[in-house]
Amino acid sequence: MNTPEQSLLGKRSAYADQYNAALLFPIARAGKRAEIGIAGQPPFFGADLWTAYELGWLNPRGKPQVALAHVTMPCDTPNIVESKSFKLYLNSFNNTHFDSAEAVRERIRADVGEAVSRGAAQATSVGVKLLLPDAFDRQPMHELDGLSLDRLDVECTRYTPAPELLRASFGEPPVSEVLASNLLKSNCLVTGQPDWGSVQIAYSGPQIDQEGLLQYLVSFRNHNEFHEQCVERIFMDLWTRCKPVKLTVYARYTRRGGLDINPWRTSHPQAPPPSVRTARQ
Repeated sequence: MNTPEQSLLGKRSAYADQYNAALLFPIARAGKRAEIGIAGQPPFFGADLWTAYELGWLNPRGKPQVALAHVTMPCDTPNIVESKSFKLYLNSFNNTHFDSAEAVRERIRADVGEAVSRGAAQATSVGVKLLLPDAFDRQPMHELDGLSLDRLDVECTRYTPAPELLRASFGEPPVSEVLASNLLKSNCLVTGQPDWGSVQIAYSGPQIDQEGLLQYLVSFRNHNEFHEQCVERIFMDLWTRCKPVKLTVYARYTRRGGLDINPWRTSHPQAPPPSVRTARQ
């Protein structure tokens, strides 16, 4: 199975401008999940919600076309797609003729579905929605809802994940609340380049100590891991240490290479959040 080090991350890469599905580079989820105590079925549902801002192709007459793409990759697939490979794959559409935007959508859906499902008994369907230019000015912008943890004046001294900072009031009545922070930062697993994000935590159960939670989120600051893996680590640390009855962790990361990745994990089935980008995205 592919490893992150085998990808094109951090390496000089030529840009193909003719369609090439082989550019997609899947990486198994299982290895990083094992590090956080997940063996077999994880205690969450969810998806990785991608937005592609740099998508173009040629129509049958050679005229360039552009679109935004929203791609939904279910988290129960065996693989993620490494983001630089996805960027190179999308760029390979640039000088390729397609009959219609629908043909482009179906091509992305089939190729990404195969990549994230590779090694599984059957393919998982991914969601792909293309937004054409006449819909661009209707795309909403909104910050993550929730009580801001960033209002707290806390001392921060830990910059690698410190789950021991998480505390909950187990002897008091349970609560339901939504908390948010713009202070999530981690680094790429391979290149060490910074990844900036906002995170929303919604839960029901013993009340989580907010100061400890903010310090815990800040502790990812020097941590090297992909977006999807950071969100799953946050989910599992909260799930095991604070023991909520329900838990949802949703992060929106700033874009890199024309792509943003927004992992969403939840303990109970529900509709995914709407694709509303934050100001930093």
